[in-house]
Amino acid sequence: MKKVSLAAMLAAGTVALAACGSGSSGSGSDGDIMIGSVHPLTGALAGVGALMNDGAKLAVEDVNADGGIESLDGRKLTLGEGDSKGAADTGQSEAQRLISDGAVALVGTYQSDVTANVSAVAERSRVPLVIDVAVDDSILEQGYKNTFRIQPDATSMGADGADDLIALAEANGKPVETVSYIHIEGAFGQSVFDAFKEQAESQGVQVLKEVTYPGTNFTDATTQVREAAAGNPDVIVATGYYPDQLLVAQAVKALDPDIDALYGVANGAFDDGSFPNDAGAAGENVLSANYHYGATNDEVADIRKRFEAEFGRPMETASVLSYQAVMVIAQALEEAGSDDPEDVRDAIAEIEVEDPLLAFDGPITFDETGQNENATVIVMQTKKGKVEQVFPDEFTTSEPVYPAK
Repeated sequence: MKKVSLAAMLAAGTVALAACGSGSSGSGSDGDIMIGSVHPLTGALAGVGALMNDGAKLAVEDVNADGGIESLDGRKLTLGEGDSKGAADTGQSEAQRLISDGAVALVGTYQSDVTANVSAVAERSRVPLVIDVAVDDSILEQGYKNTFRIQPDATSMGADGADDLIALAEANGKPVETVSYIHIEGAFGQSVFDAFKEQAESQGVQVLKEVTYPGTNFTDATTQVREAAAGNPDVIVATGYYPDQLLVAQAVKALDPDIDALYGVANGAFDDGSFPNDAGAAGENVLSANYHYGATNDEVADIRKRFEAEFGRPMETASVLSYQAVMVIAQALEEAGSDDPEDVRDAIAEIEVEDPLLAFDGPITFDETGQNENATVIVMQTKKGKVEQVFPDEFTTSEPVYPAK
């Protein structure tokens, strides 16, 4: 198994702007090598989708500024951009378009239902897909050989989220005995909830209520929070995307139930850098078990600083994952010495990225299903207007507040 340091692929200092295509030009034996990026660039999730696409752009720029793919005579990368619009069918057609235009690999897509369709396209076309964000277990349960996931899957997100809550509460002298759980409808929310419930109940924690809400036209979480609080749980747990989970936090603040904590699992809001400002007092001390960029990693700090300077917005974890996904493909191209998609796929399957940009407890390596074996869930908390890493100890930037009133 080849081992190449990500840091060795990047030049220090100012990064020159490299051209990023829009999917109109494909890869050729002497031309640029296209990587396709499929994310929600319009619609309700356009904010995070644009950040993720820009993360992929910055990775392409960094590789090109560092000399391109050396084993392929310094050939440059280009980014083909696809807009899923937040719809599975649209994401599928965009993936097909990018592959037809010459993409040798894909990254994406933020939503599990969109990613499921794109992974099917990747499998039929024998083009590798590196998932940056999409949690549903079933995506990698199809026996596909061309799909790889960097982040934790739903089972580990839910199970590790339960373990971390129990351990955190016990360490702070306030063991959790009961929870109620609010989650978005669909495969994403249900799969994380199911894994959490199984793990929590195996350790004697009772899940009193499962409360769901629709993925569209959701404008007020008061009813859901009131229902979740009715059983007097120790903790309310929540899973969903940014707009809806902001509403959940606001409703918890407004209703003020007698709980020890509001605790996100695979939550698209609670550990986002925009959340403390958007939520205000409703965000203070909210906890979130999720994957996260390495907040103590100097290389990550440099990448995030340059990202904000170029794009005018903070680089969130999802965007760091998109950057990381492109870098996985770039390392695979380097190791394969080929831009043939099947060769790139084989290199990804054997890759070892020694310096991941996420707070993982080991290098990025993929098992036979395509899941990163060292993807790690950590706990964060909004404290005094900042998102801090609070658990476990090896990743902490600040001590946790628990009970998290």
